[in-house]
Amino acid sequence: MSFGQIFYYFALALFAFMTFVIIRNYYRNKFNDKGQRMDMLDQYEENKK
Repeated sequence: MSFGQIFYYFALALFAFMTFVIIRNYYRNKFNDKGQRMDMLDQYEENKK
């Protein structure tokens, strides 16, 4: 296995991992602890907590 092939597989794995982390953090910030979407809640429900 050449250095270029090892570097390619490393870059591919790093890209997949970074993409997974970015998508996971995006959805963690979009939903609250109850699983409700933050942008779909009424102002009354947010203040009720």
